[in-house]
Amino acid sequence: MKRKTTKASHFAVCINNAGYKASLEVGKLYRVIPDEQAASHGYVRVVDESGEDYGYAVDRFFPLEVPQALADALQIGG
Repeated sequence: MKRKTTKASHFAVCINNAGYKASLEVGKLYRVIPDEQAASHGYVRVVDESGEDYGYAVDRFFPLEVPQALADALQIGG
């Protein structure tokens, strides 16, 4: 039986919030906003605690791909 392919949503877990304790929580899953220009400079754009998207150094996060069904269930983006 062939599995149905579903779109994956991109997320990242914060692993370092030094200097950004009000904006980022260590261990929390954040939605990643694709931004090639930010990536070319070593940054990842995420929706932080303010509810807005900002660029942070990529080494503050561990990237994950979350199945769209899980993202929908958690109501955290897509």
